[in-house]
Amino acid sequence: MKICVVGCGRWGSLITWYLDRMKHDVTLYGKADAEQMQRFLKDRTNDLLELPESVKLSTEISDLCDAEIIVISIPSQSLRSFMGEIEHLEIKNKIFVLCMKGIETGTGKRLSEIATENIDSSNAVAVWIGPGHVQEFYAGNPNCMVIDSNNEQVKKLLVEEFSGDLIRFYYGSDLIGNEIGAAAKNVIGIAAGVLDGLNLSALKGALMSRGTREIARLISAMGGNELSAYGLCHLGDYEATVFSKYSHNRQFGESIVKGEKYTLLAEGYYTTKALVELADRYDVELPICRAVYNFLWGGSNAEKEIKELFKRSIKQEF
Repeated sequence: MKICVVGCGRWGSLITWYLDRMKHDVTLYGKADAEQMQRFLKDRTNDLLELPESVKLSTEISDLCDAEIIVISIPSQSLRSFMGEIEHLEIKNKIFVLCMKGIETGTGKRLSEIATENIDSSNAVAVWIGPGHVQEFYAGNPNCMVIDSNNEQVKKLLVEEFSGDLIRFYYGSDLIGNEIGAAAKNVIGIAAGVLDGLNLSALKGALMSRGTREIARLISAMGGNELSAYGLCHLGDYEATVFSKYSHNRQFGESIVKGEKYTLLAEGYYTTKALVELADRYDVELPICRAVYNFLWGGSNAEKEIKELFKRSIKQEF
């Protein structure tokens, strides 16, 4: 199939490499002035991988029109502006696959909602989520992921075309739960980094258990299936997010609590704010997410927030 991947960052470049490996006709699009795109144009490499000659590199946004499938891997908070950038292309009859994990701050909208609102109704939207890091996939280490969409035919097509020995895809059945769960795991990742930075890593088991419960409550309140929180979109992604040395969100949390500068993208920073907004809207208790929010956005002390969590009223586990 003819595919255009939008976004030349670490995940977008890995997706490009993977889909080319699956024998698809793949173009990687990036802005001409983007540092990462300039590196690919120069020698087809970045710090993590090398793209084969079979991959076409493009700085022309009009190349999206030639693809059957448009895979988007950009910062989640930039999706709405990107959809505005391509409005003049009047794209029709394409499949948009969103590979980011986030919720729009201010509106609380899921990424599939933003995409659907800004494209012609002849197009379909799907999400590609789940655990895995570029370094591990590129080294040949397999993992399991999820593809979900409100369009059953599109979901089936993508799972069949994208599945291989490196990624085993599952059919998602809860777009709300999968998107919220995938975005929220980055917030739990930041919390895990905070624990690492405070030498409280032994609390990670409790963090995973209770974090999954509160996200399950939110998913249910929003109309999704709370069991999704226990699937690959959220709990299944915890090893890659809560423990891995490659996790940007975990590294971000650890760096911030230690007072160290961190410059890489940590999507959970913005998702934390969006989740608290959703918690207020749907009247759902998210004590861990709110503690992270108070630390990141409210100027609170991380140790104080952990102590406050321990002071909460005693209750049944389930």
